[in-house]
Amino acid sequence: MRRVVLAMMTTLNGRLDDPDAWVTGVSDDHYQEIDRGYATFDTILVGRVTAEEMYAYWPTAGDEEGAGEPQKAMAEKMHSYKKYVFTTDPDLTLEWHNAEPVAVSGDDEIRAFVEDLKARPGRDIHLSGGARLAQTLVRLGLVDEFRFFVFPVYSPGASWFDRLEGQQGMELISSTSFESGAVAVYCRPTPRPAA
Repeated sequence: MRRVVLAMMTTLNGRLDDPDAWVTGVSDDHYQEIDRGYATFDTILVGRVTAEEMYAYWPTAGDEEGAGEPQKAMAEKMHSYKKYVFTTDPDLTLEWHNAEPVAVSGDDEIRAFVEDLKARPGRDIHLSGGARLAQTLVRLGLVDEFRFFVFPVYSPGASWFDRLEGQQGMELISSTSFESGAVAVYCRPTPRPAA
């Protein structure tokens, strides 16, 4: 069965919105690690607002002046992946290559869609955000692995932790630091105690 992997850049205090305001630079070794992780995916789950932000960046990211090979490779992957954009608008049209809207209205529909997707053949599934979609899939127990790229900065804004309830233990898989000062923390949820 395929796994859902939540992979996000974040601040020390868990901010994930408006990364242009706090990402202090992504070094080549960081891009290489992200690229290695993205090689395990063939599908992305993303909320509509985050999809719009990604669409504004990724189609030309590999062409930016000074873009290194890891950034170019990642831009190519982002172009080729199947992208499911979660929305409440059943008439949403998308211009992004290989993107399909998923109009859902509640936990049961989200759970059914993701469980069906996990049961299909393919590589792992990247949960890219935004905050509400990530929080929903975490709350529903649909996330199998967490990959956080933590930048050494505190910044006020939306945190993906804001709407989560209860406590979830984690087992550390690995951690890596990068030249930029960012740290990758990979972990998986441990079973929750029976109520």
